[in-house]
Amino acid sequence: MSAVPVSAIPSTAANTRWIQLGLALIVMMAISSPQYVWTLFTKPFGETTGASLAALQITFTLVIVLQTFFSPVQGYLIDRFSPKLMIAVGAALSGLGWVLSAYATSLIGLYLTYGLFCGIGTGIVYVGIIGLMVKWFPDRRGFAVGVVAAGYGMGAMFTSFPITAMLESSGYQKTLITFGFILGAIGFVAALGLRAPRSGEISVRASVLQVAGRDTKPADMLRQPIFWLMFCMMTMMSTGGLMVTSNFANFARDFGVANALVFGLAALPLALTFDRIMNGFTRPFFGWVSDQIGRENTMTIAFILEGIAIGLLIYFRENPLMFVFLSGVVFFGWGEIFSLFPSTLTDTFGTKHATTNYGFLYIAQGIGSILGGPVAALLREATGSWLPVFTIVIVLDILTGLLAYFVLKPKRARLLARSA
Repeated sequence: MSAVPVSAIPSTAANTRWIQLGLALIVMMAISSPQYVWTLFTKPFGETTGASLAALQITFTLVIVLQTFFSPVQGYLIDRFSPKLMIAVGAALSGLGWVLSAYATSLIGLYLTYGLFCGIGTGIVYVGIIGLMVKWFPDRRGFAVGVVAAGYGMGAMFTSFPITAMLESSGYQKTLITFGFILGAIGFVAALGLRAPRSGEISVRASVLQVAGRDTKPADMLRQPIFWLMFCMMTMMSTGGLMVTSNFANFARDFGVANALVFGLAALPLALTFDRIMNGFTRPFFGWVSDQIGRENTMTIAFILEGIAIGLLIYFRENPLMFVFLSGVVFFGWGEIFSLFPSTLTDTFGTKHATTNYGFLYIAQGIGSILGGPVAALLREATGSWLPVFTIVIVLDILTGLLAYFVLKPKRARLLARSA
């Protein structure tokens, strides 16, 4: 898709949509911490509940499952009712989950507070924000979705150190209550400024309309083979990426580089910090690239790049400096799925039902989270090596990149030609 000049959009709407993007970014950053700083609370939660780490991790699984598997319902409610209201409620639920979990003294209590409230709340916000941005930015859809997705992926960078400091000084309960209120309030207030574009407010040139599919209802979309092709591709990329991310610390230790020094810093935490930055930066970057050269072309480049980077990571696995650098390249080639797939889906099936439609596609991320961690760990235990795990990831990456170019691209072209 070629970009449309801002002049094709009325000046008032052009200003409004950038304000909408800024507010959406704030909300996404406000709800990122329940997922990305969960690991900081596992020790105090374990001490309070007396539960094992495996039992505690079910809380984290609940957050991901509720966020993804219920996203079609959440998307439907957002499309049917006010996006502003639903997203504000989601942000408030996310913060409330932290506040209530501070008083949980059992596993069930933890599941019903942190797991339930944070999972549902973050799911409503994530799907709702993506659905709004694809409507506000038909000409820069990949870039806009990438920006807000980066906010979710990198937002916890601004809370990790303050939360760590407060945990040490004030304990986990006060930390959860304080940050639950702060983050919930920030997300709630920012969400009140969000809205969908009004009829005729966003007008674009024919060059964009020619590559946009007709508005398709979710039930009709689910009958289209091209949707299931995208669903399988996103599942494959999610599974491969999460095989790496969920076991990163484990194979770093097995490779003997976790505690090696790189520029005076331990390789593992340095790699994790670098990876988070790259995982955020890649989303708007490749989203912008896809606006210029096309979604499928960008997918092919990014997905195969990740496969090559993982192969090089294995080859240089005993070199701490290369390990840190290549791990960042791996995340750079993976995180863009959260900008490319929703943009491609909306390009194909229109904007009217975009939020609900993406809710169905987003389930692929939930399946990937289930397959990625457990399957990789079981394969490592069965073979005694991480090499089979990485081999699978490389195959999934390259296969998905080839599917994007040789299968998805011609199928979408034929579908859009029929729509036109």
